Amino acid sequence: MEKTYREKPHGPSLDTLTVRGASLSEPHTGAISTPIYQSSTFRHPELFVSTGFDYSRGNNPTRKELEQTLALLEQGRYALAFASGMGAISAIIKLYQPGDHLIVSEDLYGGTYRLFNEYYGRYGFSFSWVDTSDFARLEAALRPETKGIFIETPSNPMMKVTDIQRCAELIHCQGGSLIVDNTLLSPYFQNPLSLGADMVVHSGTKYLNGHNDTLSGFIALSDSALESSLREIQKSEGATLSPFDAWLTLRGMKTLAVRMQKAERNALGIATWLREHPRVERVFFTGFPDHPQYALSCAQTRGFGSMISFYVKDPKDVPVLLKEVSLILFAESLGGVETLITYPLVQTHSAIPEAMRLAAGVNDRLLRLSVGIEDPSDLIADLAAAFARCSGEQGS
Repeated sequence: MEKTYREKPHGPSLDTLTVRGASLSEPHTGAISTPIYQSSTFRHPELFVSTGFDYSRGNNPTRKELEQTLALLEQGRYALAFASGMGAISAIIKLYQPGDHLIVSEDLYGGTYRLFNEYYGRYGFSFSWVDTSDFARLEAALRPETKGIFIETPSNPMMKVTDIQRCAELIHCQGGSLIVDNTLLSPYFQNPLSLGADMVVHSGTKYLNGHNDTLSGFIALSDSALESSLREIQKSEGATLSPFDAWLTLRGMKTLAVRMQKAERNALGIATWLREHPRVERVFFTGFPDHPQYALSCAQTRGFGSMISFYVKDPKDVPVLLKEVSLILFAESLGGVETLITYPLVQTHSAIPEAMRLAAGVNDRLLRLSVGIEDPSDLIADLAAAFARCSGEQGS
């Protein structure tokens, strides 16, 4: 039997767990790097006897190590690894029945909106899009048929923070479940299961992997019945993570602690600089003490992450900035070591109807930064040079 940190009454810190993972080493050879078990099938010793691995769609040793590691980091009992974050979310929706209603954060990744409304809406599911940072609105959206609440906190891209514990209590009162997308903070800064969430979902492509070189998705949870159902869905649909991508994600997660610490420090400095720039109207960053949910963030997280959104005063500045940045990369995605700038209106949130998008704050002046681990003075200099190309520069 493999030794895992879970067997210890007083386990290592989160910083150590991100490096060492669920297993101290590979049990058969002592390898400290989990091998890539690039095998689709596994030999049975005899009839009705299994090594625990039969076919990689159902279980694979490399993926299992990754799943066990994420479960530890999220303070859960189980985790399932998928080919992408959207694959993980799709599996969760299949736990519900046609006619069920879910409340969803109105300000979240546009691909989630597309999946829910344009696809699962066809099969009798209904969704209400609500500013879940406003608990009164959340309560008002509750129906007798509401079976789930799906939140992003902080939200993408407006950085709103939702009270996880109050959401859990609300939906549990009528036998439903709370799903939290924890992508923007990672388990290093936030553990929703410990606050009452039933399932935590991640785009592992982002901070968990951290290097913009593979796709992955995860569900973490502690309920054994839910885990069994999700395993059956995962095995039946086949949206599992490949052994090589599982290994890349495991390797990336070893530096999660140092990456999150460095990126957060960078983000605070850049957000502060942006706030003082004359061409910037408003900056959205959960680490500012005057953020509307700052106290809540301090209560339910260990950090503020490295995501920043901001409004420029003039929409004509947007194409100039996107063209003129050079060190910062104009690209979709987030959470990697490289700093990326994104235009949500066109890229990540184009699937959301205009009226809903504008109501959430996603307009033609909004830009989003995923701050990486470069020298922050270099990043600020790059932004300053790009702003200088905008008409009517007033200084930087």
